Amino acid sequence: MRDERARGLRPGRRARMMGAGVVHSSSSHVARHQVLQELAREVGETVNFVVPEDRGMSYQDRVETDWPFRIQLPIGTNVPFHCTASGKTYLASLPKAERRRLVHVMHLERHTESTITDPDTFLDELQDIARQGYALDRCEYFEGMVAVAVPILDPTGRYCASVAFHAPEQRISIELAETKVGVLQATSRKLTETIFSS
Repeated sequence: MRDERARGLRPGRRARMMGAGVVHSSSSHVARHQVLQELAREVGETVNFVVPEDRGMSYQDRVETDWPFRIQLPIGTNVPFHCTASGKTYLASLPKAERRRLVHVMHLERHTESTITDPDTFLDELQDIARQGYALDRCEYFEGMVAVAVPILDPTGRYCASVAFHAPEQRISIELAETKVGVLQATSRKLTETIFSS
């Protein structure tokens, strides 16, 4: 499909789905899932591999927690950019001008009392996320659900996906979730090596 931001073309949805199918059936998918399983064991919660699409962030892979009380977001689910940790991680990776342009055309729908709906306030948060290297979801998408996400970068340093975990607030506070950022960042580096190894 034609790229509105530049001259030329970019992969359309069907091409991305075909590419995702190829990756899913390859050994790199198996290796990626093993890395996610290791992370899930370490944090004790559901972990996700999430990529941006036109309709929002798309869950491409996940490892479920063994806890009986958990939040169901199956593979293939799309979630909003503005009120999820993975979506905010993606938006924060964009150049400032593009980030501002996108936020000002997005519908910042309120999902909970904690959802940020003011564009300027949201842009300030994205600037903080870009600086600190991780994003939080403070019950902004679902009441009672917290999440943390970090970017996964390609070998040139460009954003390609997010790795995140989420949990009910009754089980883990946002402060405790934030202490797991180092584990997520180590997993992100391992995923970069796994996905882009020759």
